[in-house]
Amino acid sequence: MFERHSGSERVLLVSINFGETDYQDSVEELHRLAESAGLSIVGLIEGKRARPDPALFAGSGKVEEIASMVNVTETGLVIFNHALSPAQERNLEQALQCRVVDRTTLILDIFASRAKSAAGILQVELAQLAHIATRLVRGWTHLERQKGGIGLRGPGETQLETDRRLLGKRVKLLKDRLVKLNQQRHIQRRARSRNRVMSISLVGYTNAGKSTLFNALTHANSYTADQLFATLDTTTRQLFLPDAGELVISDTVGFITRLPHTLVESFRATLEETIQADLLLHVVDAASPIRDKHISEVNKVLAEIGASHVPQIIILNKIDLCTSTAGMTQDEYGRIQEIHLSAQTGLGMACLRAALSAAKQAHILPTAPTQQANMVNNLYHPELD
Repeated sequence: MFERHSGSERVLLVSINFGETDYQDSVEELHRLAESAGLSIVGLIEGKRARPDPALFAGSGKVEEIASMVNVTETGLVIFNHALSPAQERNLEQALQCRVVDRTTLILDIFASRAKSAAGILQVELAQLAHIATRLVRGWTHLERQKGGIGLRGPGETQLETDRRLLGKRVKLLKDRLVKLNQQRHIQRRARSRNRVMSISLVGYTNAGKSTLFNALTHANSYTADQLFATLDTTTRQLFLPDAGELVISDTVGFITRLPHTLVESFRATLEETIQADLLLHVVDAASPIRDKHISEVNKVLAEIGASHVPQIIILNKIDLCTSTAGMTQDEYGRIQEIHLSAQTGLGMACLRAALSAAKQAHILPTAPTQQANMVNNLYHPELD
């Protein structure tokens, strides 16, 4: 299977089906990730296995097929749609005679190219170092002997130990800088709290339209694009509603299936805007056939960062791309559950502004979600307070 896209570096994609129900969606997402990274996709190789091969992940036969495709396409990079162990990555590079990276590395690379703020840049580097730390053995096997000889006698460290020590120092420096930035954000949040300003955070799966909605609400000029992870840095703006006064709203990084744990940990400081919010607007792509899975994945990350207690309203965005109509749904207690709108066309935005005004005035906020599995086809009824 060959595909051609414009891009800088040629890449061959590899995806192995282990019987997951969402396998095809995962493959499509890998394509979008590669395109978002500006890569030129020359082909996709797929296979089926019951479990990963301990040494080569894909098995020797499949690796021979991949090697043949690498030679035919003259590709210098192979990306696996999975998390590879350091040993598997090293063995695959030796077998394929080209660079091999996994899904985690690809996502980290996209984050590194998109981060613009000081905090975002620090957090991405911290996540990359955490990932690299598990792979330090690569490339240093020939230097793992003790330093010696004239001019080389030192403290008795191997090259690998030196690398680990330097990496550890860099990680500590980054963490110290992030602590200072987090203290500044904490001071800003305390000031808003003293002024009783309601805080709202936009959350959702990547490319659900959060930044478009943010711009529509605040008349800001945040970057938007039809690509994964268009927004990495948290942006906060004031929002004034005639019936409710001033609010503060934040646009945050999007989530994705199998989001690398190192990223979740590194971005915890940024995501504290979400944890400390009074209300979450959970933006969902209404036109996506797997929007229920996206909702579930976002709620998993929210639980992981400690934000599952924050009340949320589901925003079914992009109704201009499907048959849904603008409006809102409420439960029997009058609490708003869903709002159907299109941030792109403005359809239904009046409903959202009315909902935010009601939330600010009467504190009619929904309960944090407890179950989301059947959210899409059934009205969402949260557990009562």
